[in-house]
Amino acid sequence: MPGRTVRKRNRIRMIGLATSTALALAACGSTKDSAGSAGGGGAGGGDGTGKVGVILPLLTSPFWQSYNDYVPKMAKSEDVDAMKTVNSNSDPSQQITDINNTLNQGVKGLVVAPLDSAAIEAGLDQAERKGVPVVAVDVAPDQGKVAMVVRADNVAYGEKACQYLGEQIPSGKVVQIMGDLASVNGRDRSEAFRACVKKNFPKLKVLEIPAKWESDTAAAKLDTLLNANPDVKGIYMQAGGVYLAPTLQTLKSKGMLKKAGQAGHIAIVSNDGIPQEYDAIRKGEIDATVSQPADLYAKYGMYYIKAAMQGKTFKPGPTDHDSTIVELPSGNLEDQLPAPLVTKENVDDPELWGNTVG
Repeated sequence: MPGRTVRKRNRIRMIGLATSTALALAACGSTKDSAGSAGGGGAGGGDGTGKVGVILPLLTSPFWQSYNDYVPKMAKSEDVDAMKTVNSNSDPSQQITDINNTLNQGVKGLVVAPLDSAAIEAGLDQAERKGVPVVAVDVAPDQGKVAMVVRADNVAYGEKACQYLGEQIPSGKVVQIMGDLASVNGRDRSEAFRACVKKNFPKLKVLEIPAKWESDTAAAKLDTLLNANPDVKGIYMQAGGVYLAPTLQTLKSKGMLKKAGQAGHIAIVSNDGIPQEYDAIRKGEIDATVSQPADLYAKYGMYYIKAAMQGKTFKPGPTDHDSTIVELPSGNLEDQLPAPLVTKENVDDPELWGNTVG
């Protein structure tokens, strides 16, 4: 999650164009305190104090609802003065407005989950012009400076889904219900799944549904696809938070929802790690999901924005929390957090965030 189309991108980019003044945090790969200089990382509060704005992409997905619940808890644990979250309601242009409104309230830092990896540049430019550091969560911007991107490896999401389905299905048709290809997350997951199947499982045929993170779109297109391809053997849902319910309902309406182990069972792998997916795994309705760490997104979003406001710096390399910081093509840094595959063997693990909420 998330992503949106770019119908409004040109109009959005006209908002707040500003000259870039380097904001990157460039120093140590560990998240332990470092004494590096700010290196032009934004005005901040110097000592990490000051209000922090938090912009959400949407609240219609259980994943983002959980993230929203984690934000105040993690802000408190990281000693960050986070304001009440702002929901952009799946509208990229509204998100730019939300960023500008939040900046005008005098915040010293900003944590944003971009809806559109290209359109977000306008908001990042506004923040940079005001000297306010930004941490991006879940989606890496194509352009524009951020202090850090907090995100799991979305290429690995697609590869893990491919490997799991490939091991379960010797040959036949598998469906990939994609996210929005205007989003780097949608692109990474889609391309990785497609490439992995082609390389490792040539007897599988991939059928694709571009669903733009929209549940209604996923349901309608899956219904049409299954009418033409009733012999589908596997499904990869790129976002369980929006695709789980419509997918199961569509299969059920066609008499195609068979539990794992039963004849005719369609193997299903998802992404997100929400409680509803875990329940579906326990019931045998789906087989696996890749747990996207909503708790760690909130935790390290708060950690890195405080570090940026203090002028602390980072560089590529392993961290002290089982992740790796990498440099992106844009020049920004990304902390790639772990995202485990969850199956019936480990679905009851109490360490999984999806087992601690709801």
